[in-house]
Order: sequence, then structure tokens, then C-alpha cells
Amino acid sequence: MDSADGRRGLLEWAEPVIYDRLRDAYQRRLGAGDDALRLAQLHCRVWRALIAGDEANYEGLRTELVAAAMRSGLEVACLGRGDAQTMAELLDIVVMRFQRSQRQASSYRLALFELAERLVARGDAA
Repeated sequence: MDSADGRRGLLEWAEPVIYDRLRDAYQRRLGAGDDALRLAQLHCRVWRALIAGDEANYEGLRTELVAAAMRSGLEVACLGRGDAQTMAELLDIVVMRFQRSQRQASSYRLALFELAERLVARGDAA
């Protein structure tokens, strides 16, 4: 198994986790209103494009997310903090859930490290 296997696996199960983590982060900043939910949904779509390796869609969605966050009164750094919290949550799940399958856990870890590098290279994560 390699990082591509890990990314495919993440596409299968990670979206609800990503959404929940981002929703919680936005609700802490904006309250439980529609703005927080819309931002979480959009940010989750950004993550899906990132995981899928869909660069063109990722870039467009990320630009849309930055604009939406700014319209909601958030600093761009909030997006990076949300990404970092999401990454930590995914890594915790991989460590706990796949501890009996080192091969599978390794493919997920490789995928997550690659995603983190891509976020950091763009200056998107804190």
C-alpha cells in the first residue's frame, strides 16, 4: 500500500470527520448560525478536492473559501487553524483505528503527510 491507497481510503470515510471538525471550529468563532455551516461545507469541499488531487478544483474552492471567510469577518489564519485541527483529528483516527494493520495505517499516514505538505507549501495551514 502507498499514499494513493491512503487517499482513496480517506475519500471513502473521512468526509464526515472533516465536516464535523470544521463545523465545530467555525461554530466556536461564529456561533451556531448558517454562516458557520456554509463555511464548513465549503471548507469540506476544499478538503475533498485536496485529497482527490484535483488541483484545479482545489484552487478555485480555496479562493472561494478565503473570500467567504473574509465576508464572515474571519481572518485567513482561521482557515489554517481549522486545517491543522482537522489534520490532527484524522491522524488520531488513523493511529487508533488502524493500529492492527500497520500496512494500512502506513498508507494513511503517508497520505496525510503528503496532504500536510501540500497545505503548508501553499501557506494554507498554520
